[in-house]
Amino acid sequence: MALNTFSTGKDCQVVVLGPFGRVDLEHVTGFQSRQITASVRVDRMDGTMLGAELPKGWDGSFEIERGSSSADDLVSQIEQSYLSGTTPAPGTLYQYVDELSGSTSTYQFSGVVFKLASAGIYKGDASVKQTLEFYATSRSRVS
Repeated sequence: MALNTFSTGKDCQVVVLGPFGRVDLEHVTGFQSRQITASVRVDRMDGTMLGAELPKGWDGSFEIERGSSSADDLVSQIEQSYLSGTTPAPGTLYQYVDELSGSTSTYQFSGVVFKLASAGIYKGDASVKQTLEFYATSRSRVS
């Protein structure tokens, strides 16, 4: 029996497949994603308003309490590949959401590129918080 009727953060897991293989991010404390659209608005001469939102990809971020060098290493590999004249392939993200019904919804983010928006602040007696951002060309439901 479910304890509540809504999703919580513990209901979500994300797997990162970077351009060089799986990336195991330790101590992920937050994940967010949002759809990007281009708004199109039409004001017909008869006064009728029409609208559309054209899909333009997804972006988001991971909040990480640094427990390993995995985020740093991912971005370093991408950067070194670029600087050596090779464009690395984009990655893929899989998001698994445990639903209240007991099923699992799986979403695939394709064409993913990454940016380490914050490598962290290092100071005594404090954890190092990092932010890994991404852009994906599309998101689709797998199951």
